[in-house]
Amino acid sequence: MDIFYPFELIANVLTYQILGIGEGSYLGNAVHFFIYDTLKIFVLLLIINYLMAAIRHYLPVESIRDFLTKRKWYGLDYVLAALFGVLTPFCSCSSIPLFVGFLSAGVPLGVALSFLITSPLVNEASIAIFIGLFGLKITALYVLAGMGVGVIGGMVLSRLRLERFIDDEIRNIIAQRKVSTSYVRAKKFSPALIGQFWHEGWDLTRKIFGYVLLGVGIGSLIHGFVPTGFFESSLKGSGVWAVPVATLIAIPLYSNAVGVIPIMQALVAKGVPFGTALAFMMATVGLSLPEALILKKVMKLPLLISFFSIVAIGIIFIGYSFNAFMR
Repeated sequence: MDIFYPFELIANVLTYQILGIGEGSYLGNAVHFFIYDTLKIFVLLLIINYLMAAIRHYLPVESIRDFLTKRKWYGLDYVLAALFGVLTPFCSCSSIPLFVGFLSAGVPLGVALSFLITSPLVNEASIAIFIGLFGLKITALYVLAGMGVGVIGGMVLSRLRLERFIDDEIRNIIAQRKVSTSYVRAKKFSPALIGQFWHEGWDLTRKIFGYVLLGVGIGSLIHGFVPTGFFESSLKGSGVWAVPVATLIAIPLYSNAVGVIPIMQALVAKGVPFGTALAFMMATVGLSLPEALILKKVMKLPLLISFFSIVAIGIIFIGYSFNAFMR
C-alpha cells in the first residue's frame, strides 16, 4: 500500500463529500491535489525535521561533516547521496525538508544538492513503472541518467562555492544547532528531549511551510486546469528545439515521476521522440515552479538560479542523448 494512502482518503472525503466538488472535474482535480500534497508535505516536514533534531542531538555532527569533507572520496559521497535520492519516494517539494535537514546536520551543500536533484527524478516506484512500459534496458539507462545529473550537478555546484547564498535565516538556524550539538550533548534519553526536538522541528517547519502552501497552490491550479494536449501539440511541432522547449514548458507544471510517466508514454505513443518526452518528464518533476517557490525560502537567488540552470542543462543533454541513442 502507498504510505501516503491515508492522505489520499482524507483528500477524497474533503473534496468530493464535504465540499461536494464533482470527481474528475477541473476544480475537483485541483482541490484534491492541493489537499493531498499539503497534508503529505506538512507531515513529512514535521517528521523529518523532528528526526533530524534527534539525530543532531545524539550524533557527533562535526565528525560526520569532517568524514564527508576531509577524506578523499573521489566523488563517492555524491554517488551515495544520489543513490539515497533514488531510494526515497519523494517528489521535488517533498525532498526539500530532508535537504534542509542534511544541511543543518553539517552535510556539504554540493552533496545535499546531489540528493535534492536525484530524489524527484528517479525513485523505486518510477523504476517499476518504467520497466513495465519501456523494458529493463531503457530503465537502466534512465536510472543512470538521473543519478548522473544528480552526481555531476552536485559536483559542479560544489565547485561554485555557493554556500553563502543559503538563506540567512536557515544559516543562523544551522549555526545555532551546530553550536548546541558541539557543547551540549546529553547521550542519555530524557522526556524533556521530546519537547526540545519537537520545538526545533516545528520551528523550522513553520518557517518554510508558507512557501509550501504557495507552491502547492500554484501546482494544483496547473495540475487541474492545464490540458495535456497543449504540451503534446507544442512538442511535436518544435523540430530540433523540441528538447529545450519540452524542458521549458514543463517548468510551470508540478507532479511526481509516477504521475507524469503515463503522460510521457502517451507523448511517445503520439510520435514525440523518446528523449524529448523524457526531458519533459524530468523537467516536470525536477524543475517545477512550485519547487522554486519553496526553495526560495532556503536559497538566495544566485544559488537558486545556479541550481535550476545546472539541472536544466543536464536534462536537455539527457534528452538529446536518448534521441540520438534511440534513433
